Amino acid sequence: MSSILTNTSAMVALQTMKSINSNLNKTQAEISTGKSVATARDNSAVWAIAKTMESDVKGFKGISDSLALGSSTIEVARQASETVTDLLTEIKGKIVAAQEDNVDRGKIQTDIEALRDQINSVVGAAQYNGLNLVDGTQSTVDILASLDRDSTGVSASSITVTAQDLSTGGYVANDVFASSTGGTISTDADTFVLTLDQGGGTDDIEFQDGTNAWAAGDKITMRIGDKTASYTVSADDVDSGANAIPDLIAVGLKNSIDALGIEGLTVDYDSGSPGTLAFTNDGTQDLSVSGQYRNAGSGGLGALSTIDVSTASGAATALANIEDMEQTAIDAAASFGSAQTRIDTQANFVGKLTDALKAGIGSMVDADMEETSARLQALQVQQQLATQSLSIANQAPQNILSLFR
Repeated sequence: MSSILTNTSAMVALQTMKSINSNLNKTQAEISTGKSVATARDNSAVWAIAKTMESDVKGFKGISDSLALGSSTIEVARQASETVTDLLTEIKGKIVAAQEDNVDRGKIQTDIEALRDQINSVVGAAQYNGLNLVDGTQSTVDILASLDRDSTGVSASSITVTAQDLSTGGYVANDVFASSTGGTISTDADTFVLTLDQGGGTDDIEFQDGTNAWAAGDKITMRIGDKTASYTVSADDVDSGANAIPDLIAVGLKNSIDALGIEGLTVDYDSGSPGTLAFTNDGTQDLSVSGQYRNAGSGGLGALSTIDVSTASGAATALANIEDMEQTAIDAAASFGSAQTRIDTQANFVGKLTDALKAGIGSMVDADMEETSARLQALQVQQQLATQSLSIANQAPQNILSLFR
């Protein structure tokens, strides 16, 4: 049946054309934006995931900047530590030369003081953007390293870098060492050297109350051969009273030395001789035992200010002390080197992670341009055919007129 009121063919052709035009508009939008999911209307679930990942990518770009800044800061500190180590090695060479009697110890002492001043210059200048990790003003520094996302949300994690103290100031003498068997004690009684002959050599060291009050953070470091033991006075020690501190130091150092496991070395503590440790070397090699006091307010190289090789005894004491200070600088450089390696590794990982996130986002929302191009051409042909079909359908009522001629 033909009707001039209802043109079913035209209606079908019109709906088909609308569908084709809608698909064509979508395809053209994909071509212009390069995305198959450009808005939440296109695919709300995929769009939400992509936006969350894009936010993380922005965050990781900020983390990359933080890691670059951190690496540069650590680089400055590491270079300073290595330079200080080299300067201390030069000082050690001067001190070794001062062991000889037939030298001008006064001139050697002048050279040592000049090198000490150079260390102060290096430590003072070792800052990056105002942050100095080697002058004792910092304890730790946190460097933003990652964003951690889980079901509860997002949290930031950091790499903690331990600062080092290579400053030479703040040293206060405290007269803490004495020996009843002839150990070499410094003039201010803050350093000592004991020589233990193999096969039974003995010597002792006594920790005294000191002319000044002990404070939490005061530290005694003892070097036996190439190994080091130490004890730091705690707040609990101070609360125990000044008379108790020497005993606590003696016991603490004995435990620390015993833990080193030095073959042939015996360290005895007798409560009847408060604050005294007796050393016996039953090994097959001579041992040198040196000790150094450092007050809580002094820098890591504070004892450098006490080095005086103008006398034979001062030169002998200085030789033992410089070993500890050189090891402090070496440990600082090694610590910074390890931290910098970790930061650089994390920076490399963050870069790769960012690339992986970008690739994941692209796989979800980017348009397949080859497929889109082919679809565009097909839709353009369909549009032409739909236009022709609608034109034919619109001509159908005209055919009815022939019935009335």
